[in-house]
Amino acid sequence: MKSDPNVSLVYSTDTGRISATPVAQSVPQGDGIVRIHKDSKGRKGKGVSVIKGLGLTEKELKTLAQKLKKQCGCGGTVKDFCIEVQTDNRDQLKTLLEKLGHTVKLAGG
Repeated sequence: MKSDPNVSLVYSTDTGRISATPVAQSVPQGDGIVRIHKDSKGRKGKGVSVIKGLGLTEKELKTLAQKLKKQCGCGGTVKDFCIEVQTDNRDQLKTLLEKLGHTVKLAGG
């Protein structure tokens, strides 16, 4: 069976709706202030520190997250242009980010 060049795939049971062009994620630009807040929702009471507003690419965020995790001696991940570090020590994270030249605020509880 030969495929018709005028017909394009719109939906697949494997992946769902298929777009014609790949969607590129743009880096969200904030107000220049990095915010660190504590979050424990959906984590069975375990707290993590979420760092938002860095304005870095995905690759740069992963590199920075690796540095922060190594300095704090804990785990973490990068999700939706935010860094989640498995520690409650927000003051240490603030100090490390300020040494790297970021303006940092502790937000929330």
